[in-house]
Amino acid sequence: MNGAQSLIRTLVDSGVDVCFSNPGTSEMHFVAALDSVPEMRGVLGLFEGVVTGAADGYARIADKPAATLLHLGPGLGNGLANLHNARRAHTPIVNVIGDHATYHKQYDAPLESDIEAVAGSLEGWVRRSEHTKDVGADAAAAVAASQDAPGQVATLILPADASWSEGGETCAPIPPRIPQTVDATTVKNIAEVLASGEPVALLVGGSGCREAGLRATSRIAAATGAKAFVETFPARLERGEGLPTIERLGYLAEQVAYQLDGIKHVIVAGTKAPVSFFAYPGKASNLVPEGAQVHVLAEVAQDVPRALNDVADLVAAETEPVLQEAARPALPSGPLTPQNWVEVIGALLPERAIIADEANTSGLLLPAATAGAPRHDVLTLTGGAIGYGMPVATGAAVAAPDRPVINLQSDGSALYTISALWTQARENLNVTTVLLNNRAYAILRLELQRVGADANGPKANELLDLSRPDMDFVKIAEGMGVPATRATTAEELAEQFQRALAEPGPHLIDAIVPTLF
Repeated sequence: MNGAQSLIRTLVDSGVDVCFSNPGTSEMHFVAALDSVPEMRGVLGLFEGVVTGAADGYARIADKPAATLLHLGPGLGNGLANLHNARRAHTPIVNVIGDHATYHKQYDAPLESDIEAVAGSLEGWVRRSEHTKDVGADAAAAVAASQDAPGQVATLILPADASWSEGGETCAPIPPRIPQTVDATTVKNIAEVLASGEPVALLVGGSGCREAGLRATSRIAAATGAKAFVETFPARLERGEGLPTIERLGYLAEQVAYQLDGIKHVIVAGTKAPVSFFAYPGKASNLVPEGAQVHVLAEVAQDVPRALNDVADLVAAETEPVLQEAARPALPSGPLTPQNWVEVIGALLPERAIIADEANTSGLLLPAATAGAPRHDVLTLTGGAIGYGMPVATGAAVAAPDRPVINLQSDGSALYTISALWTQARENLNVTTVLLNNRAYAILRLELQRVGADANGPKANELLDLSRPDMDFVKIAEGMGVPATRATTAEELAEQFQRALAEPGPHLIDAIVPTLF
């Protein structure tokens, strides 16, 4: 058994049976070893940002890590943006980064780089396998580290000679560290804050955004009058009919100021106190109302749902959660607008859907339109690095082939990782992409205004415009092997969306929607 074979066998034995890959020369023995361990599924991505984003989407839905296979430091660098999003989502990922053979590094070949430094920026676990006999043990340690609560990116650097040499040994799975329980004193103190009679906001994130946490949060809010919010960009939010509908904290500082107006206490569970996404001239970065106290119920690495339930048992013992009733918007008609396209999705969203949401400015009204739709999951842009939607949808579809995946995708962000469509076609994944095409970086137009910069100059506007030349997303998708259509009216979008959901495999709808900004 060589090192590559011991690595893959150990990964599979540890529960990691999907590897999203963009390999190079240093990883060829890993590629060859896939045939000797048929339980491992290899999925090819044409760009490393697709590979890392797909691993993120897979793990968010599968609740276990996928592996990535990347080529040296530049390959890791190409995948870094979506690894940043995964870091912010606390997603368990096992990166396998091929490197030059140990004896070759002294020659400073063109692809030589400091892989540890690049991987270290992810603030996760990093190890280099120097010897073939250690590869299996290092792989088991990487899987366990990736799943240490609350989840992280674990990077294993694999020199080519450690991979190709004989003497590999498999290693038994290593149990990860589980979330710690919040102590009874903290729970009691939080209950006292909620019973104080002063205005309280409860901000929930991380694992608290799943059913158990949401139900407890709703009980607390109903019994105490606290205002309940979900963090702005949850990694995975369960919502829809039969679940509590908890408002998400706004993206804009002005929205948060309105939501938290008059609040004297902010309780956080599984997330941090709110801050502004960016700095703006003359505006505060800290969005906690002046004079309000912040109380931590549970850190993100702790057992957030249990902590919320413990508090609910103290302050809301006789209170049931407020559950969302089934409700759908009526199908709209006429030309597509930022207001009505979301109504089409809300009216037709299938049961058990997974939404990978990168609609950005075009999707501001989406939460209201889908609140009463059948139960579904929403995956959001946790780290703000755009180009996440298509890869995450790809990984989610690999993780849950029996569930419809809906990628609501802005046009500008799509272009970062549009080759994910090719992987969707190759793997015949049930992903329906609704591409919101306003021919602009509309979010940047908004930010240009918000930072107080002069937004009227022709050179500035050139950098925010995608209409010269217009891109034909139907042809681009078809060129990647994905059937595609174009919708300009609500009726067309509804018909094309229904047809895409009814047919197996990936589809793209180029939805022409005017910009809000």
